[in-house]
Amino acid sequence: MTAKAGEKAQKTGDFYCASCSEKVHVKQGDKIPSCPNGHKEYETRRNEPDTKS
Repeated sequence: MTAKAGEKAQKTGDFYCASCSEKVHVKQGDKIPSCPNGHKEYETRRNEPDTKS
């Protein structure tokens, strides 16, 4: 799963930068920001909320 800064997050979670592994937390529907180091591509997302009822 890759995501880029400026896209809307499809799910809430922690996005990890593809260049420096910096973590950015984004909520579903929010625009994904650049990482704190200015990179714009994320390769993984973790810590999604549990959606089971």
